[in-house]
Amino acid sequence: MDYNPFQRKISELNRFKAEKGKLLIAEPFMNDFNFSRSVVLLVEFNDDGAVGFILNKADNIQLSDVIADFPEFDAPIYLGGPVETQSLFFIHTKGDLINDSVEIQKGLYWNGNLEQVKAMIEQKLVQPNEIKFFLGYSGWDKTQLEEELKQNSWLIKESNFETIFSRNQKLWNEVVADSPKEISIMANFPIDPALN
Repeated sequence: MDYNPFQRKISELNRFKAEKGKLLIAEPFMNDFNFSRSVVLLVEFNDDGAVGFILNKADNIQLSDVIADFPEFDAPIYLGGPVETQSLFFIHTKGDLINDSVEIQKGLYWNGNLEQVKAMIEQKLVQPNEIKFFLGYSGWDKTQLEEELKQNSWLIKESNFETIFSRNQKLWNEVVADSPKEISIMANFPIDPALN
């Protein structure tokens, strides 16, 4: 008998627990516009809730459109999530050089002193593959993410720097395809199964 992905709950396929540094992969048919086919990096996960950034929804806005004196830098801004969408956030690998950086995992940080970031960009001390900028973030209160996991909204995967700093707009498909068979089969599912 052939494998039928519709006969299993996505929550049964999770091999990892939600925690800081893990990826949340939206289930194929999630109908929330903000998170449809999204890959979210969790940067905080504790008793108060969770914070993450959507890695694969680039906007057409330039950094200089958001911050007037921002130096020219070849890096798109991503829509990090539906919370505080007028605020700029960033993840990076320069925590040893940027004050007030918050460690996510070894070698990976979020936020910090933006003036230092601008100076480092001007001095070419940071490259586009070492930093990623977001407008807004994704946030969940204490039990909200746990409930969404129980409702089969998310797969949890390990992260790596290549995935985190990827500019691939098809990152969701790539991450899902690079998974065990019961998950990878979902990579080419249409967004609307009625169209299949």
